[in-house]
Amino acid sequence: MWPLPVSVSAEALRSRALEEIAEQGYTLLEGVIDSSLVAALNDALREIEAREQTRPGGNRFEGSATIRIYNLLAKHAVFAQVPVHPMVLPVVEGVLDAGCLVSSLSSISIDPGEQAQPMHADDTLYDLPRPHRAVVCNSMWALTDFTEANGATRIVPGSHRFDHKPEYGSQPPSIAAEMPAGSVLIWNGSLWHGGGANQTGERRVGIAMNYCAGFLRQQENQQLGIPQNLVRKFSPRLQALVGYGTYKHLIGHVDKKSPSQALLGADDGFRSVWDLVD
Repeated sequence: MWPLPVSVSAEALRSRALEEIAEQGYTLLEGVIDSSLVAALNDALREIEAREQTRPGGNRFEGSATIRIYNLLAKHAVFAQVPVHPMVLPVVEGVLDAGCLVSSLSSISIDPGEQAQPMHADDTLYDLPRPHRAVVCNSMWALTDFTEANGATRIVPGSHRFDHKPEYGSQPPSIAAEMPAGSVLIWNGSLWHGGGANQTGERRVGIAMNYCAGFLRQQENQQLGIPQNLVRKFSPRLQALVGYGTYKHLIGHVDKKSPSQALLGADDGFRSVWDLVD
């Protein structure tokens, strides 16, 4: 873990984060989220949970004492700030590329008594030979302090370079990614990890802000899950991140237009790759 020194440029911090992700599979940015945003996100999650009467998933992976709220971009305006955060997105783009997509945006609130989540890698279902280039880059935003006792994410450093996936249900030696509220853990999607057990009397609240390469299908179907009238209010960068752009000027086009042109009426200057190479 390392804090945000005032004297170090954002580019230097990004470079350091990318070096750590390449070497150990993860980086931990302490205190990069403003406390007012942390408070607003916590308030929004409580509001949504009460409104939707959210209950635990009830399976080993999602947990029997863990509240998960999915599709957050469609449920409260404050979450539009999360995918494009200026201290997080540039790191993700460095791991993937600028054509990356929002794969999913959900909350994970671990209540007292929850058991440790099965160790897993987030790119498992893409079923590529291992190790491979990063096609998933995910992050966990701490909205409360994360400690070993209350269920901080457990990680296996260096496991992004392993030639196999973890056996489901196993608990190999791991370390707890402890961090204060306002911090963000970012990792290569091949890294073995899982939520920890909460042995305290208080809830541990985090946001799972997950990204994938632009040529992969997203975990949550952003184009169907977020109403278009809401997408119109997003910034152009967020519109592209949820799938209203194209990857390398081709993948995802609609009748030789970008989705933002075809569906939102935007003037984004899109030209297809075939026009660009002539």
